Formats: sequence, C-alpha cells, structure tokens
Amino acid sequence: MNLEYIAPQEIERRSFEIIAEELGDKNIPEEIRPIIFRCIHTTADFDYYQNLYFSENAVGIAKDALRNGAVIVTDTNMTKAGINKSALARYGCEVMCFMADPDVAETAKKNGITRATASVDKAVSLKRPVIYAVGNAPTALLRLCEHIRSETFRPELIIGVPVGFVNVIQSKELLINSGVPCITARGRKGGSNVAAAICNAILYMLDAESKS
Repeated sequence: MNLEYIAPQEIERRSFEIIAEELGDKNIPEEIRPIIFRCIHTTADFDYYQNLYFSENAVGIAKDALRNGAVIVTDTNMTKAGINKSALARYGCEVMCFMADPDVAETAKKNGITRATASVDKAVSLKRPVIYAVGNAPTALLRLCEHIRSETFRPELIIGVPVGFVNVIQSKELLINSGVPCITARGRKGGSNVAAAICNAILYMLDAESKS
C-alpha cells in the first residue's frame, strides 16, 4: 500500500484529479462538469456521472437566480449547514430551512402531513426568487409538484435529490415532468450532502466566472 503525502490544502485538488483520471475520456459538458465532479467528490460514488439529470439550461438559470439574490430553501438543516455561507453572501443570497420551526410542526400535526410538506407551503410566502433544494424528503418534491400544477408556487430551480425507497423515484420523475428547471439524481440515491454539493458547485462556478 503506497500512501500519498499531500498538504491539507491540496487534498481537494488531488481528489478532483483522481476523479478525472477514473472517469477517463468521458465527454462531460463543461456546464455540468463541476457539479458532477463535486457530487462524486462528496460521495465517492461514480454513479453520479450517469444518474444526474439536468433540465435544459438548469445551471444557467440557477446562476441567474443567485446573481439576483435568490434564497435557497432546504428540506434539512444538514443541507443548510453544508452550503457555503460566505459564497452565498457574495451574491446577496441566504439559505433557509423551516423544518424546525414551531409553526411548521404545528401545521404538520394539525393536517396530518410531513414537516417537509408544511415547509414547502411556508416557502410559498417568500417574495423573492427561490431555489428549493431537497435532499431527504420526497414528500417535499411531491408538494412542490402540486404547487407547480396549481400555479401557486414556482421556484426558479428545484434541486431534487431525496434518498431512500418510498416514493423517491416517483417524486423525481414527477419533478422532471413538471416543466420547472431542475437538477435531480434519478433512482434511489441522493441525500442532504448531495443537495449541498450541488448548491456549492454552482456557487463556485459563479466565483470562477467572476475572476475570469
């Protein structure tokens, strides 16, 4: 076993080199390459090369929303914690999660729905561009799709990567067919860390563009 001795600040760069080496000559469009690489880096799972779905110009739409001071709403505090706050602040953006709010818990209990569903309903009242990042709860995606159908709420972009077994695949396919710009991971895989990785990848792409 040959260990690599790498300075701490070089670990991420070397990780991305290894990912590039293992992907080989696969032709990944430049517009989505940073997102695919960061999802693989976050999970060490190369399936994200194949299972990530991007609607037309999803990344460009996400960048425009962030340039216009969008709020990212997440379905878990873990995703919220994982998003780079300094990068958000550079674009006048912020991230919110309503899952632990007392009014959300009360609404969910009263109506027999999940807190993720009630959180989506609360986000409807936001008066600014919204990117909704779902990494855990398919019920959040299902409620988002209901609002889209009824034209009561339409986020600029939905990142739909819930993980699990119950209604996970179905909710992602409904999202893809909703007509709303989206990035999703087809199949059962995903998670709060993946949702945060996608958000960060887009923010870092904006940073790179501002420096060029």
